[in-house]
Amino acid sequence: MFSKLANAAAAASLAIAMSASAAFAAGKDIVDTAVGAGTFNTLVAAVQAADLVAVLKGDGPFTVFAPPAEAFAALPAGTVAPLLMPENKDQLVAVLTYHVVPGKVMSSELAGQEIAASTVQGQAVTIDGRNGVTVDGANVVAADIEATNGVIHVIDAVILPQ
Repeated sequence: MFSKLANAAAAASLAIAMSASAAFAAGKDIVDTAVGAGTFNTLVAAVQAADLVAVLKGDGPFTVFAPPAEAFAALPAGTVAPLLMPENKDQLVAVLTYHVVPGKVMSSELAGQEIAASTVQGQAVTIDGRNGVTVDGANVVAADIEATNGVIHVIDAVILPQ
């Protein structure tokens, strides 16, 4: 019970922080928006290690399902550090591009339906908007953070390709 309350409180505080950062996002691309939010340090480091900064600063549009640092920290011990090593770059790219869908998909377009959306990685994610919004089971805790080249939806877990 306590962990559910703690998770709810963390999600609420993240949503408030992301709402505040939505105003900060005005005129910034996805990467600069993520950096400015201050909650995506691990994600930004991973994007840099995977050499995806230029791609995510590109024209897009992209929809990014962005896990904050807490979501990476919740992965089993010893998961993140090896992914950031140069010899595992292909695996890191696969994980990161699994969080990106081509096009700009706003949460209002997802309401009331379940869809399979192709990711940049090549596999599909299941997006369920029938009761809140989830992506492969990860909850969207803040939605529709617009950037000049797409939109960010904050999710509470790292999603992994098959």
